[in-house]
Amino acid sequence: MPKDPLDGAKADYDVIVIGSGLAGLTSANTLAKTGHSVLLLEHHFQYGGLSTWFRRKGGHIFDISLHGFPYGMIKSCRKYWTKEISNAIEPITDIRFDNPQFNIKTSFDTEDFTRILVEKFGISQETVDDFFKTVRSMNFYEDQNVTTRELFDKFFPNRNDVVRFLLEPIAYANGSTLNDPAISFGIVFSNFMNKGVYVYRGGTDDMINKMIKELRANGADARIQCQVEKILVENGVTKGVIVNGKEIRAKAVISNSSLNGTLFNLVGEEHLSADYLKEAKAVRMNHSSTQVYIGIKKGETIPNLGDLLFTSGTTEFSSDKLVSQPATSRTYSMYYPEMRPKKNRYAIVSSTNALYEDWAKLSKEEYEQAKQELIEQTLDHLEGYIPDIREKADHVEAATPKTVESYTQHVGGSSFGTKFEGLKVSETLPDQISGLYHAGSVGIIMSGWLGAINYGVIVSNRVDRELRALQSN
Repeated sequence: MPKDPLDGAKADYDVIVIGSGLAGLTSANTLAKTGHSVLLLEHHFQYGGLSTWFRRKGGHIFDISLHGFPYGMIKSCRKYWTKEISNAIEPITDIRFDNPQFNIKTSFDTEDFTRILVEKFGISQETVDDFFKTVRSMNFYEDQNVTTRELFDKFFPNRNDVVRFLLEPIAYANGSTLNDPAISFGIVFSNFMNKGVYVYRGGTDDMINKMIKELRANGADARIQCQVEKILVENGVTKGVIVNGKEIRAKAVISNSSLNGTLFNLVGEEHLSADYLKEAKAVRMNHSSTQVYIGIKKGETIPNLGDLLFTSGTTEFSSDKLVSQPATSRTYSMYYPEMRPKKNRYAIVSSTNALYEDWAKLSKEEYEQAKQELIEQTLDHLEGYIPDIREKADHVEAATPKTVESYTQHVGGSSFGTKFEGLKVSETLPDQISGLYHAGSVGIIMSGWLGAINYGVIVSNRVDRELRALQSN
């Protein structure tokens, strides 16, 4: 990039997209393919939002996001991106649970989950079939007041072990709790149960770089190190943005920033109705996460522990304990050489759901100490699986909710966007300000790579219809 990241940018575009998470990237690409002039603005020096990566000395590359998404990712990437990208998405079949209640290996699909529920947990075939039928039929038009707790109580009363088996991996995928609407569990769970869990072979860096190449080939103008400071609104209509102190006009703006950041930092309350503001302020942020990134020395190997390893030391599943500090539950994403064949390296990423306030309240000294304790506790725990992990690793570092906040500017460092009520506020933003749309992580079910891509498509289709209506007038 030149010294001025906006050098050569036009004074106006049909659409400006703020943020390059997967929803933002997909929105920009979809609209560019339909012939609209698009400017994609990313404040960071790297594209991808939370779907990104970083490099460290010693040849290490670490993916940020927990790797694993439903089969639908193949279809969405083929339809809205390229065949090359979709062909790199492959299944993983070795997913493991290890906790005081059970130790299970699974391919994470309907057939295997049914077998485990019947044979290991002793649930009747009829009950299991009815449960899967119920969650598969969940949609937005049904009663959304039923909680995940009530759903489980109906099918598996007093079976905390079954609840743990079904909910814990989804909680790591999108932050679901027992008190959230059952639909936020059901839709995501059903997506995974369709044909299991998949990953992008080649690493996030390969996928995002291919996406940037594709959207530029389709005519989109993509820029990094471009901080959007304000969304311009005149008489209830979007007019563009102020970015790096410069005004750029547009007929429509799509924000892939966090919902609260979009409304209260980039737009301003003065442009929103009282009723809408009330709803927006009632939206709860989902929680965040911590990670410990462990790079294995060149030439060293680690035993096969599965692709995803869900671990916990608590005697029973608890949504509260899942985010408590110090961590009692960890999910290990295991990166074997086949993830990036040219590198031939191993890496491990430990992820733990967490609360932003637990980290934000610490002094600078306390914060650094807490990060080091997180690293040591993770290595201590991992020694139960890899006794010589400290000798095999030559790079270890930690990220916290404050890290997420710093790099993504998500309010409260949220890794999973908002709770379910955020979806309505996000969807109805254009009713408040003509031409302004939001396509960030909201409503829990829109979290994760597949949800982000599909929400980006939904929003871009709405923008396309509006722009074509303007052209015809």
